[in-house]
Amino acid sequence: MRKDKVNYYLDIADSVRSRSTCLRRQYGAIIVASDEIVATGYNGAPRGRKNCDELGHCTREELKIPSGQRYELCRSVHAEENAIISASRKEMLGSTLYLVGRDTQTGALLNTTTPCSLCRRRIINAGIQNVICRISEDEYTDTPVSDWIENDDTVHSV
Repeated sequence: MRKDKVNYYLDIADSVRSRSTCLRRQYGAIIVASDEIVATGYNGAPRGRKNCDELGHCTREELKIPSGQRYELCRSVHAEENAIISASRKEMLGSTLYLVGRDTQTGALLNTTTPCSLCRRRIINAGIQNVICRISEDEYTDTPVSDWIENDDTVHSV
């Protein structure tokens, strides 16, 4: 039986994830436009800097910082960011970003995978149209980026 196209691309993003150097969570992302992969990315330290797996520790893990908080203490560039900086905006207009995350210790899929608020801003500006995140081996979420524009999570009443 032939695998459906979405899970095919998610499998590729999962393979890209295997290059991640994060000791906490590993992510892989691919950007697809017109049924062609235009960029890939995984989370890891900026080029030339030591990765957490080389250092042997994760600052956020040592400080017990919950997921989604204090990203400024993380050495890694996110998978989505690395994919975005590897493509031109022209290539990404109307594209789909596929994202897969796994726990580094167990290898289990992260069923709550979604881009952080900073990556969402970059995805919006890149012109990406949809983000598909794997939540189980065969299930995924498909989010129109326009939802993040209309439901701006950075606007708060004071």
